[in-house]
Amino acid sequence: MVFLIIYTVTVLGNLGMIVIIRINPNLHNPMYFFLSHLSFVDFCYSSVITPKLLENLVVEDRNISFTGCIMQFFLACIFVVAETFMLAVMAYDRFVAVCNPLVYHIAMSPKVCFLLVAASYSWSIFCSLTLTYFLLTLYFCGTNFINNFVCEHAAIVSVSCSDPYISQKIILVSATFNEISSLMIILTSYVFIFITVMKMSSRRGRQKAFSTCASHLTAITIFHGTILFLYCVPNSKGSWLMIKVGSVFYTVVIPMLNPLIYSLRNKDVKNTVRKLINTNLFGFKV
Repeated sequence: MVFLIIYTVTVLGNLGMIVIIRINPNLHNPMYFFLSHLSFVDFCYSSVITPKLLENLVVEDRNISFTGCIMQFFLACIFVVAETFMLAVMAYDRFVAVCNPLVYHIAMSPKVCFLLVAASYSWSIFCSLTLTYFLLTLYFCGTNFINNFVCEHAAIVSVSCSDPYISQKIILVSATFNEISSLMIILTSYVFIFITVMKMSSRRGRQKAFSTCASHLTAITIFHGTILFLYCVPNSKGSWLMIKVGSVFYTVVIPMLNPLIYSLRNKDVKNTVRKLINTNLFGFKV
C-alpha cells in the first residue's frame, strides 16, 4: 500500500505538473519548459521500476525474463542520466535569468531550449546503450537470483558467470563523469548566481532570486546525494542493504518528491491548481 500510494502520487504529481504548465500561459517560459521535461523523466523512470515492484510484492512468482531485466536497466538508465543533465540545464537557466536578465529571452530562446533538452536525451540514450552493450557481453548461466527489487547494474553483474571487471569499470567511469560534469555546471552556475545576488542592493530582490532557486537546489541535493552515494563511492557497494535503500530512494521516492518540491514553493503553480479545483468542483473561475 505504501508503494502504491507513492506511485499514485508520483503519476498524478508529474502528469499534473505537465498539464498545469501547458494550460497556464504564464508558465510558458524556459524554466517551466525544462520543469515539464523533468516531470516527464520522473514519470517515465518511476513507471519503469515501480509497477514491477508492486507486482513482486503481491504475487509469489517473482520471475523476470533476461530480456525484461535488460530492458528495465536500459530504460531506467536513460531516464536517470536524462534527469542528471536536466537538472544541470535548469541550473544554467537560473544562471542566465539571475545574472543576465536583459538577454534572458535571447540566450534562452525556444531553439536553444529545445537543443539543450535534445542534448540531454541524446547523451542519456548513448550512455544507456554503451552500458547495456557491456552488460550483454557478460555470460549468464542457469537460474539466477537478483538480490534487489530492480535490475540494477551491480545486482546483474553479481550473478554473471564471467568476469564483470570491464562492465563495472565502465559504469563507474560513466557515472563519475556524468556526476562531475553535471555538478560542475550546477556549482559554477550557482557560484555566479550567489555573487550576483549578494551584489543586489535590494533585500526584496535578493529574497526573490533565492526563492526562485530554492526548489531547484532542494531537488539537486536529494538526487545527486543519492546517486553519488550509490554509484560513485566504491565502498558502498559492499552493502546490499544500502544499495537497495538507495535504489528505492532514487527510483521510487525522488520522482514523487520533485513535483511536490516545485509545486509547494511556486506561487504560479499553486494558483493554477487552485483555479482548476474551483472551476471543476464549483463551476466558477477565480
